[in-house]
Order: sequence, then C-alpha cells, then structure tokens
Amino acid sequence: MVRRIRVTLLTALLLVTASVLAAVPASAVIGGSKSTYGPWAVRMLVDGKPACTGTAVTPQWIISASHCFFEQGQPVADKRITFRVGNLDMRKGATVHPVPGKRSGSAHADMMLIKVPPMKIPTVRLATAGVRPGQVVRQYGWGATCTGDENTCQSPVLKQSDLRVVRPSDPRCEGYTAPGGSDFCMERVSGIPAGGDSGGPVMSIGPHGKQTLLGVFDGSDREQIAEAGEIARQLAWIHSVTRS
Repeated sequence: MVRRIRVTLLTALLLVTASVLAAVPASAVIGGSKSTYGPWAVRMLVDGKPACTGTAVTPQWIISASHCFFEQGQPVADKRITFRVGNLDMRKGATVHPVPGKRSGSAHADMMLIKVPPMKIPTVRLATAGVRPGQVVRQYGWGATCTGDENTCQSPVLKQSDLRVVRPSDPRCEGYTAPGGSDFCMERVSGIPAGGDSGGPVMSIGPHGKQTLLGVFDGSDREQIAEAGEIARQLAWIHSVTRS
C-alpha cells in the first residue's frame, strides 16, 4: 500500500527566504510546468512564509484546505495569515488579510472558506457535476518543486500539473480515497503536487475563463497518486457560507 503523506506545511512552518524563492526554477511542480493562467489562484502565507494555495470563489471568499489552518492541532490565528492575490508571481501580488473570525470549515471534507475584504480579481466557476474516471484535470499551486526538503524549493510563480482521475476503488488509492467519500483520487500525467500546493485548485481543462473548479487538493505521495476534495459534493455548504 502506498503510504499516505498528507500535504500539510503547517506542521513544520516553512523558513523560506526571498532569496531562496528567487532561485527556485519556475518550470516545475515536481515535473510540472509554469502556468500562464490562473487569475483566481491565491497564495497563503503564515507569519509571512509560504504555506498553502487557495482559490477565490467570490470577491470576498477564498477556499483552501482545512489542514492549512491548524498547527500541531491548534488553529492558526487570523492575524498570522495573509494572502497574495492578483498575480501569477506571488512576489508581485496584492496582500489581503482574513476578516477576523470569518472562516468556516466543512464538516465532511478537508476544505475551509475564508472571508477577506473585496478582491479585484476574477473568481472561479464551481463545478456542479462530479469528476469522471479517466478525466484529465489540471492542478495549480505555488508549492514545492523538489522532493526532500520542500522548504527550500517553494516556487515564487504559479505552477501546474495534469492528472487523471481514477476510481476510488483502485488499489493505488488505498489510504487516499474511499468509494462514496468526499475526495477523488488522481494519477500523475505530467507532474505531481506537493507541499505548499495544499488547498489549491484542481480544475477542468478548457478555454481560459471556461474552466470549473472540480476539487481542492489535499494530499499526495509526491510520486504518482494525489487526492482532492470534490467541489460538487460540497456545493450546498459553499453556498450557505458565501451567501450568508
């Protein structure tokens, strides 16, 4: 059985300096490529250090992975969190802060909604139908471009990898997904997401502006298998929070 490695950078906060970020190759996700599109993608930082990735679902709400907001089992304080938005290069994006006390975690998936002041960036379209086995999807994030010490190779630019949805009953998905669960399982096509990509968008592939948010990435083995929470299964929760 493939040993599950939950992508949580908050269990050991990153100590990445600007000089290290500047030296990171822009052409990898661990085998992926530099993205040329992703205006809804958001970089999350904790104490000013790169942590996770997120997606703007409305002008005032970001979705990411719940585990990004806990450190050693304790919630990360709002005042420690910032988001960089509006640019594929996180060093050039605008900074926004969470609205204190306005974040909500799903009871059924590794997803968190975080309210922020109005952002002047495009927001993502939410999928209303589930993923299909065999479907090729695209994951985006600013995470690690290497194995080993992922703290040293966080990308300053948005990256992408393509993955193929596989059945949750596939033996390779054991420990990642279960039939009828909230997550779906994916195999590597070109690249694999890693630490720092947690919470990032898993999108359908299509013309710019026509893609839909299919999932929220929350774990991988750094080699061949990854998982994401399925948006279509969480639509009622997302709408109840963002419309309240």
